[in-house]
Amino acid sequence: MPAKILKQAFDSYFVAPVEAWQDFAAHCRQLELDKEFILKDVDSVASDFYFIISGSIGIFLWNDDQEACLDFALENNFVGDYMSVLTGKPTPLIVKTLESCSLLAIKREDYLKLGNTEIGMILMRAAAESSYIHKQQQQIDLLTKTAGERYKELIENQPELIKRIAQKHLASYLGITPQSLSRIRAGLH
Repeated sequence: MPAKILKQAFDSYFVAPVEAWQDFAAHCRQLELDKEFILKDVDSVASDFYFIISGSIGIFLWNDDQEACLDFALENNFVGDYMSVLTGKPTPLIVKTLESCSLLAIKREDYLKLGNTEIGMILMRAAAESSYIHKQQQQIDLLTKTAGERYKELIENQPELIKRIAQKHLASYLGITPQSLSRIRAGLH
C-alpha cells in the first residue's frame, strides 16, 4: 500500500515503476503523530525524511524569540529539513506537525543509500528539482508581490491550506503579523 501511495503522489514529477517505490517503502516505517509533535528540533541533525500520508507539517526558523514559518507540506508530499538530511549537519530549522499526521519515515542513512541506486538517483533528483523550483518561486514572490497578492494566490492555488493552517502560521509564512492578515482577509470578503 505505501508503494502505491508514493507512486501516485510522485507520478506527476517522474513516472517510476511501482517496484522502485516498493524498495523505497521497504525502508520506511509508518508513524501516527499528534498535532505539534516536533520531528526535528532547532540546532539538531535530521534523523529522518518524511512522506505525509495525512495531515500537515510546518518548517520553522527560530528568530527573535519566535518561530518564523518558512514552509508547509500537506498530504502526498515529502518533507523534512532537507539541508540537514543532505549534509548531516545541524540547522536552525524546526520541523513539526500542524495537525495529527500519518507519515512514512525513512532514516537519513537509508534515504542517502537509496540515492546511490540508479532509480534512487532519478527520484532524488526529481524531488530536489521540484523543491528548488518551489523555493525559488517563493523567494521571487516575497520580493515582487504584496502580502495580499501572495495570500490571494494561496486561496486560488491551495485553498485547503487556508482552511487547515493556523492564522498565526499563515501570517508568518506571508511575512506579516496576524493582525495584518486579518485585515487582508476582511478586505477580501
